[in-house]
Amino acid sequence: QVQLVESGGGLVQPGGSLRLSCAASARIFSISAMGWYRQAPGKERELVATITDGGSTNYAGSVKGRFTISRDNAKNTVYLQMNSLKPEDTAVYYCNAYGPLGRYNYWGQGTQVTVSS
Repeated sequence: QVQLVESGGGLVQPGGSLRLSCAASARIFSISAMGWYRQAPGKERELVATITDGGSTNYAGSVKGRFTISRDNAKNTVYLQMNSLKPEDTAVYYCNAYGPLGRYNYWGQGTQVTVSS
């Protein structure tokens, strides 16, 4: 059973920071591209950031320069450091593990991030 367990969401004021973590099953983590997606109420799920097994990263334009994705292969964990948060960043954030050649595509349960004063 593959598990992705997210943590680190919460309520933060505009301009604040949060760090999300996603712990994945060891047997898939090192070979997976990992990603963070988000879904705001009434909107489609959208890509936030991805990182390949080799460490290459990709960001949505709306978060570039404010968010940083990283991975710790020793801990089977991917992180999303979110700085300069804005109210429009409010959403449920989901962790994703994508296998080589699309062999699998797993999702976490989601963690709520609310940016509000």
